Amino acid sequence: MLKRIPIITAFFMAMLITINTAHAGALGSLQTGDTPLDAYTGQGKWLVVMLWASACHVCDEEIPHYNALHLKRHAKDLQVLGISLDGKGGEADATSFLKRHDVKFTNLLGEPAQVAGLYSSQTGSRWLGTPSFLLYSPTGELMARQAGAVPVESIESFVAKHSDK
Repeated sequence: MLKRIPIITAFFMAMLITINTAHAGALGSLQTGDTPLDAYTGQGKWLVVMLWASACHVCDEEIPHYNALHLKRHAKDLQVLGISLDGKGGEADATSFLKRHDVKFTNLLGEPAQVAGLYSSQTGSRWLGTPSFLLYSPTGELMARQAGAVPVESIESFVAKHSDK
Protein backbone atom coordinates (compact mmCIF):
# COMPACT_ATOMS: atom_id res chain seq x y z
CA MET A 1 0.00 0.00 0.00
CA LEU A 2 1.27 3.49 -0.79
CA LYS A 3 2.24 5.76 2.07
CA ARG A 4 0.30 9.01 1.92
CA ILE A 5 2.37 12.13 2.53
CA PRO A 6 0.65 14.62 4.89
CA ILE A 7 -0.61 17.80 3.17
CA ILE A 8 1.89 20.12 4.89
CA THR A 9 4.74 17.76 4.03
CA ALA A 10 3.49 17.55 0.45
CA PHE A 11 3.51 21.37 0.27
CA PHE A 12 7.13 21.54 1.39
CA MET A 13 8.05 18.57 -0.80
CA ALA A 14 6.55 20.36 -3.81
CA MET A 15 8.85 23.27 -3.00
CA LEU A 16 11.79 20.87 -2.68
CA ILE A 17 10.99 19.33 -6.05
CA THR A 18 11.77 22.63 -7.74
CA ILE A 19 14.82 23.35 -5.60
CA ASN A 20 16.37 19.89 -5.43
CA THR A 21 15.86 18.74 -8.99
CA ALA A 22 18.52 21.23 -10.03
CA HIS A 23 20.70 20.00 -7.14
CA ALA A 24 20.26 16.38 -8.19
CA GLY A 25 21.17 17.28 -11.75
CA ALA A 26 19.78 16.02 -14.98
CA LEU A 27 19.43 12.31 -15.48
CA GLY A 28 20.55 10.80 -18.76
CA SER A 29 17.70 9.40 -20.78
CA LEU A 30 18.07 6.10 -22.53
CA GLN A 31 15.94 7.64 -25.29
CA THR A 32 16.38 11.42 -25.35
CA GLY A 33 19.49 12.74 -23.59
CA ASP A 34 19.82 14.62 -20.29
CA THR A 35 16.53 15.66 -18.70
CA PRO A 36 15.61 16.86 -15.19
CA LEU A 37 12.81 15.01 -13.38
CA ASP A 38 10.66 18.15 -13.21
CA ALA A 39 10.37 18.07 -17.01
CA TYR A 40 8.01 15.11 -16.50
CA THR A 41 6.00 16.25 -13.46
CA GLY A 42 3.05 18.63 -13.55
CA GLN A 43 2.07 17.79 -17.12
CA GLY A 44 -1.64 17.30 -16.41
CA LYS A 45 -1.42 13.55 -15.77
CA TRP A 46 -0.57 11.41 -12.80
CA LEU A 47 3.07 10.34 -12.97
CA VAL A 48 4.34 7.09 -11.49
CA VAL A 49 8.13 7.07 -11.22
CA MET A 50 9.63 3.61 -10.91
CA LEU A 51 13.22 3.53 -9.66
CA TRP A 52 14.74 0.25 -10.80
CA ALA A 53 17.93 -1.64 -11.60
CA SER A 54 18.51 -4.33 -14.18
CA ALA A 55 19.93 -6.73 -11.56
CA CYS A 56 16.88 -6.31 -9.26
CA HIS A 57 14.76 -9.48 -9.33
CA VAL A 58 11.70 -7.70 -7.94
CA CYS A 59 12.07 -5.00 -10.64
CA ASP A 60 12.18 -7.78 -13.22
CA GLU A 61 8.83 -9.05 -11.92
CA GLU A 62 7.24 -5.60 -11.51
CA ILE A 63 8.15 -3.82 -14.74
CA PRO A 64 5.76 -5.76 -17.02
CA HIS A 65 2.86 -4.66 -14.80
CA TYR A 66 3.94 -1.01 -14.97
CA ASN A 67 4.40 -1.27 -18.72
CA ALA A 68 0.82 -2.55 -19.00
CA LEU A 69 -0.42 0.23 -16.70
CA HIS A 70 1.31 2.84 -18.84
CA LEU A 71 -0.10 1.40 -22.07
CA LYS A 72 -3.59 1.22 -20.55
CA ARG A 73 -3.68 4.80 -19.23
CA HIS A 74 -1.01 7.01 -20.82
CA ALA A 75 -3.43 8.44 -23.39
CA LYS A 76 -5.88 9.33 -20.62
CA ASP A 77 -4.63 10.31 -17.20
CA LEU A 78 -1.48 8.50 -16.03
CA GLN A 79 2.04 7.93 -17.28
CA VAL A 80 4.93 5.86 -16.01
CA LEU A 81 8.53 7.05 -16.01
CA GLY A 82 11.38 4.71 -15.18
CA ILE A 83 14.71 5.70 -13.68
CA SER A 84 17.43 3.08 -13.83
CA LEU A 85 20.19 3.05 -11.25
CA ASP A 86 22.48 1.16 -13.61
CA GLY A 87 24.53 4.27 -14.41
CA LYS A 88 26.63 4.85 -17.50
CA GLY A 89 28.66 1.72 -16.77
CA GLY A 90 25.51 -0.38 -16.83
CA GLU A 91 23.74 1.31 -19.73
CA ALA A 92 23.98 -1.83 -21.88
CA ASP A 93 22.39 -3.89 -19.08
CA ALA A 94 19.61 -1.32 -18.64
CA THR A 95 18.95 -1.22 -22.38
CA SER A 96 18.85 -5.02 -22.56
CA PHE A 97 16.44 -5.13 -19.60
CA LEU A 98 14.08 -2.68 -21.32
CA LYS A 99 14.22 -4.53 -24.63
CA ARG A 100 13.62 -7.90 -22.95
CA HIS A 101 10.44 -6.51 -21.37
CA ASP A 102 9.44 -4.46 -24.44
CA VAL A 103 9.03 -1.40 -22.19
CA LYS A 104 7.13 1.41 -23.88
CA PHE A 105 7.49 4.19 -21.29
CA THR A 106 10.39 6.64 -21.07
CA ASN A 107 13.35 5.62 -18.93
CA LEU A 108 16.11 7.78 -17.53
CA LEU A 109 19.54 6.57 -16.49
CA GLY A 110 21.32 7.77 -13.37
CA GLU A 111 24.23 6.79 -11.20
CA PRO A 112 23.15 4.92 -8.04
CA ALA A 113 24.20 7.70 -5.63
CA GLN A 114 22.53 10.32 -7.84
CA VAL A 115 19.20 8.47 -7.93
CA ALA A 116 19.33 7.70 -4.19
CA GLY A 117 19.95 11.41 -3.56
CA LEU A 118 17.07 12.33 -5.83
CA TYR A 119 14.73 9.99 -3.92
CA SER A 120 15.84 11.38 -0.57
CA SER A 121 15.51 15.00 -1.70
CA GLN A 122 12.06 14.37 -3.13
CA THR A 123 10.70 12.47 -0.12
CA GLY A 124 12.73 13.55 2.87
CA SER A 125 13.20 9.82 3.50
CA ARG A 126 16.23 7.58 3.47
CA TRP A 127 16.83 5.61 0.27
CA LEU A 128 16.09 1.90 0.81
CA GLY A 129 16.62 0.35 -2.61
CA THR A 130 14.90 -0.90 -5.72
CA PRO A 131 12.24 -0.95 -6.72
CA SER A 132 10.98 2.30 -5.24
CA PHE A 133 8.08 4.40 -6.45
CA LEU A 134 7.13 8.07 -6.43
CA LEU A 135 3.63 9.18 -7.36
CA TYR A 136 2.99 12.75 -8.53
CA SER A 137 -0.38 14.41 -9.04
CA PRO A 138 -1.27 15.97 -12.41
CA THR A 139 -0.09 19.33 -11.01
CA GLY A 140 3.30 17.90 -10.02
CA GLU A 141 2.70 17.46 -6.29
CA LEU A 142 4.43 14.47 -4.75
CA MET A 143 1.50 12.52 -3.33
CA ALA A 144 3.01 9.20 -2.26
CA ARG A 145 6.17 7.17 -2.10
CA GLN A 146 6.96 3.55 -1.45
CA ALA A 147 10.02 1.34 -1.34
CA GLY A 148 9.44 -2.22 -2.50
CA ALA A 149 6.91 -3.80 -4.80
CA VAL A 150 3.58 -2.00 -5.23
CA PRO A 151 0.72 -3.70 -7.06
CA VAL A 152 -0.54 -1.51 -9.92
CA GLU A 153 -4.05 -1.98 -8.52
CA SER A 154 -2.94 -0.03 -5.44
CA ILE A 155 -1.70 2.79 -7.65
CA GLU A 156 -4.96 2.84 -9.61
CA SER A 157 -7.02 2.82 -6.41
CA PHE A 158 -4.98 5.68 -4.94
CA VAL A 159 -5.32 7.73 -8.14
CA ALA A 160 -9.09 7.11 -8.27
CA LYS A 161 -9.45 8.18 -4.63
CA HIS A 162 -7.43 11.38 -5.12
CA SER A 163 -8.61 12.43 -8.58
CA ASP A 164 -11.16 15.15 -9.17
CA LYS A 165 -14.39 13.56 -10.21
